[in-house]
Amino acid sequence: MLDPNVDAPPQSQLQTKTPSQSRTTILYNFSTDYVLREQYRDPWNEVRIGKLLEDLDALAGTISVKHCSDEDSMTRPLLLVTAAVDKMVLKKPISVDGDLKMVGAVIWVGRSSIEIQLEVTQPTNECSDASETVALTANFIFVARDSKTGKAAPVNRLSPETEQEKLLCEEAEARHELRKRKRGNERKEFENGEVNRLEALLAEGRIFCDMPALADRDTILLRDTRLEHSLVCQPQQRNIHGRIFGGFLMHRAFELAFSTAYAFAGMMPCFLEVDHVDFLRPVDVGDFLRFKSCILYTEFETTDQPLINVEVVAHVTRPELRSSEVSNKFYFTFTVHPEATATKNGFRIRKVVPATEEEARRILERMDAESLQVAKNMKK
Repeated sequence: MLDPNVDAPPQSQLQTKTPSQSRTTILYNFSTDYVLREQYRDPWNEVRIGKLLEDLDALAGTISVKHCSDEDSMTRPLLLVTAAVDKMVLKKPISVDGDLKMVGAVIWVGRSSIEIQLEVTQPTNECSDASETVALTANFIFVARDSKTGKAAPVNRLSPETEQEKLLCEEAEARHELRKRKRGNERKEFENGEVNRLEALLAEGRIFCDMPALADRDTILLRDTRLEHSLVCQPQQRNIHGRIFGGFLMHRAFELAFSTAYAFAGMMPCFLEVDHVDFLRPVDVGDFLRFKSCILYTEFETTDQPLINVEVVAHVTRPELRSSEVSNKFYFTFTVHPEATATKNGFRIRKVVPATEEEARRILERMDAESLQVAKNMKK
């Protein structure tokens, strides 16, 4: 796979596969394997989420290869890349002391794209219901390209067997149609209907810029929450296609987002979810990568558990060409533990306001995306 024969003929006929044919399970024997446990332990005796994100992407890649393979060594393999992470939600803390299971399968197939659903489960003595052991869920979207031409390539069809598999396929199809509509009209709707909200956000930011002595002390400019991390991509971080592994990028982005939330809140943040992640362009070995983070906005609806929304943007920078392009955008949501806030009298998460119209637009776009997701969950 690291050196495919691109001159071999492509797959001549598509196959029909079931979700069970791609289903794959990974076991983490933390309770008995000390070395493995230490590799995944964070300072608070929980699993390092960033490392888990890397593993999830690797498992999704393995599943996509299983589904798309025609098991014919005489045909050239497809180029399969992570296009997006639709949603990733942490349902409960994951301890590093108990065994962990990661399982996933293909749930939906388009012409050249597939959606893979993954679950991380960690049984406990208190849980009798299997659904209560689910600690994390994630949906990855992969796209197939011809390894010779680079053009979109058709993938094997999917035939759900059980009622649950059929339901997952229908839900994934609805998400796919929603993403298509959103790409077509999101910007137009924003420009026509959000002027008042935009101006209201900017008015708060202007007070900070023009009259800082009169600004609300519980408010902070978005630009003052920024952090940055840079690295040169190494060969050890490449995937089977020679490009930088998407899970590695998510791992690095998460750790910067965690640090950003930590510095902002003044106490250890608690990870909740990864919102939709877009992989806009591939990252190559040797690329100079810059991760830039900021607190995009905060929410206070639940006073004992405020939400901190962090944006991380990855830029591929080429100093020789004096160029910089956005390769990835990540959005993470954190909170803080109620018991931690109780020990700090008068603790409050500050409100973030924009100083520019571009920052205000980014805030409103993410707030609207989150509101849409909440409305969809309520309908379910």
